[in-house]
Amino acid sequence: MKGDHILKEYDTYMKKNKEIANLIFPKIDLTISDLEKKYPKRNICEDAIVTRFAPSPTGFLHTGSLFTSLVSYRFAKQTNGVFFLRLEDTDQKREIKGSKEKVIEQLEIFNIYPDESYLDEESTYGPLVQSERKEIYHTVIKEMLINGDAYPCFCSHEELAKTRKYQEENKLLPGYYKEFATCRHLSDDDVIRKLNAGDEYVIRLKSNGDEFKRVSFEDAIRGEIEFPENILDIVIMKGDKLPTYHFAHVVDDHFMRTTHVTRGEEWMSSAPIHLELFSRLGWQRPIYAHFPVIMKLDNGKRRKLSKRKDEEASVDYFLEKGYPIEGFIEYLMTLANSNFEEWRIKNPDKDIYEFNLSFDKMSLDGALFDLEKIKSISKDRLAKMDADTFTSNAYEYATKYNLELKKVMDVDLDYFKKIINIGREQKKPRKDYEKYSDILNVIDFMYDNYFYDLIEGLPFNERFDKLLIISILSEYKLDTGLNLSQDEWFGKIKDKALAKGFAGRPKDYKKNPDMYLGHVGDFAEILRVGICGKNNTPNFYDVLQILGKQIVIERINHTINLLN
Repeated sequence: MKGDHILKEYDTYMKKNKEIANLIFPKIDLTISDLEKKYPKRNICEDAIVTRFAPSPTGFLHTGSLFTSLVSYRFAKQTNGVFFLRLEDTDQKREIKGSKEKVIEQLEIFNIYPDESYLDEESTYGPLVQSERKEIYHTVIKEMLINGDAYPCFCSHEELAKTRKYQEENKLLPGYYKEFATCRHLSDDDVIRKLNAGDEYVIRLKSNGDEFKRVSFEDAIRGEIEFPENILDIVIMKGDKLPTYHFAHVVDDHFMRTTHVTRGEEWMSSAPIHLELFSRLGWQRPIYAHFPVIMKLDNGKRRKLSKRKDEEASVDYFLEKGYPIEGFIEYLMTLANSNFEEWRIKNPDKDIYEFNLSFDKMSLDGALFDLEKIKSISKDRLAKMDADTFTSNAYEYATKYNLELKKVMDVDLDYFKKIINIGREQKKPRKDYEKYSDILNVIDFMYDNYFYDLIEGLPFNERFDKLLIISILSEYKLDTGLNLSQDEWFGKIKDKALAKGFAGRPKDYKKNPDMYLGHVGDFAEILRVGICGKNNTPNFYDVLQILGKQIVIERINHTINLLN
């Protein structure tokens, strides 16, 4: 008899739950079992990793997001797994038009190509846009309502604010839980009456957490992590019928069959909520890997790289400045694994993707963002590029970001390539450029219109008087030596310097400065300034060879006229 009574009570309970669920979702006929069949486990190897990057369409691609994407992409690729892009657009008030397309465009610039994307018209595990997945979320929530794992909450913003104020004043955990979860304790009849009356509501998780118990999980990077269990009845569906991030993430990663959830460590404290949701739904947890946050030194203190404060927090900054893609990716790889730099030293010319990332080599502390290191790596990458690749990349950059450089290149691309090739294809190539935006500042003197502007200020060393400069330039134009090899040419320059009273070596001049006007380097600098308009250029002999004898003499004559 007692058992019959319990069964009767249970039947009544389930009928009421179903009535509430049907009032909220009258058109949902699917079940979680149907979804399991529709989105089966992926047909991939057992060890293959499935990762995702899930941006919100709210603006530019953050440098930290690029780091997360790159690492997630590499783990999938090196295990023959899957990397996909999901759009998390449930907060539609913050959406910026065009940003979802721009994120994919920027990822592809950095050679990150997803196997599946939210822009794909068809996908086995799609749609990959959260706002288009309402039926899936509603199916899961409806079953949670029936099973007593969720309930509608009718509390107004004012009521919630009043509760929060009380909690803060009494130094209590803020949130909707236990005695503060007033709608959790409504009778089924009260809930049905409110729904029929059209009262506004959200759906909350009915948490079974105990603040005195702890939940643990194995983080792929940090090992075992423990937190107090979640006790909050979090909102899982908002008033606009869209899910919250916490709920959507769990449902999406389950039905998209994500094996590894890779995300920033700022999400670590949310793990108890996500773990409870996986548990309540009876789903296998994915493996979590919480990446270190990228930090910056600010007045000697470490802080998180900020979208609001730091221009380098945006990937656009590096694209607009013209940092080479290869250099920036390589820098991010140094942040990803502590042993990458050692590998790179041993394998300076290998493709960086021949290096396999591992979770156990990832830093536990926030990686310090180092712009100087990016510049150094970028210089190396640009120096090792052949002239054709460099020119092609530079032209692509100039077309998009630097029309003045494009105009210069359009004059004569072969001439530009000759300039760029100075000191390039040799055992120890020159490192004249750290980014494509540097090019014009380095080579502008090779074009007459820039040279005539540069020489106008007569930027000679003030130690040397005009008559000496005119004399040196006048004698050189009579015998440029451009028909000689580089060694022969320099030997002739050295002879001319000695004849004018310059020391043959800097150390001779330093030892006896009163005996000489300067040293051979000073003599060569006078020629360089007179012909180039600046004292710092790529290899001077190569510069003269590209300019040619006629242009060299024309420029010397112009400089002498200015000096006179």
